[in-house]
Amino acid sequence: MNVVAEMLLTTPAPAAIWATLWILTLPAMLLLASPQAMRNPWQTFSETFKVLRERGEKRRATALEAMAATQFADEVRVAADRAALAAERWQERWETASDEVTEAWQAWLDADARLRGRLTGAAFGTPWSAQTPTEYAARERFLHKSVRTAVANGWLPAAAVADALAGRAGWDPRLHPLEQELVVGRAAVGHLRDRYERAVAAEQAAAHDAELARRTSDSLRQESWLATARATELRPHLPAALTAPVTKATPAVTPAWR
Repeated sequence: MNVVAEMLLTTPAPAAIWATLWILTLPAMLLLASPQAMRNPWQTFSETFKVLRERGEKRRATALEAMAATQFADEVRVAADRAALAAERWQERWETASDEVTEAWQAWLDADARLRGRLTGAAFGTPWSAQTPTEYAARERFLHKSVRTAVANGWLPAAAVADALAGRAGWDPRLHPLEQELVVGRAAVGHLRDRYERAVAAEQAAAHDAELARRTSDSLRQESWLATARATELRPHLPAALTAPVTKATPAVTPAWR
């Protein structure tokens, strides 16, 4: 038996003769195996080849399904990885927005405390000063300096400097310095309150977007697990050239939420 096997493997001519004899004797074997085949051999041949053809088509369909499942698993895994990165970025954006809310709140409280202190000092009235051109020039310089300082500290918007220099938007250089400090303080409180409200709105929007991104990431990760399991199940039906290991989807680390 070993000699025959070695001969078939090393010498192609006997192998070809053996295959030809096997093909020629197959119909006879089929006919002898079934009485129905003896009575109607052509019908038997037709049914046999039909069964073989259906099996071949089924194998091809299964192979195509396996290839499609593998490709789909790869695409969903890539989409899930990208969604996880996007969720991390949205999480970072929400955390930044939360920090900005805290900073804006504290800035508003500090501005309100400064204004209260100036109101306490203004309760004693403003000292008298001669209304001369020199005095008005000094008051104007004091106003411009106070506004620039407030802008530099972030208490007022940059546009306040131009408004103060032009004497518009409520900036009156003729007021006494104590009154000007009150005007600057009230403007700072209003500006910082608006900034806090905008920060709160931005934080709420960022929290909504981060939650939506997290849900999308979780959904795609779950879909990736299912697709990978299906591709692994069909992997034995892949053609030999496409039987590379299916990359398993790794669970995404869910960030800590509030």
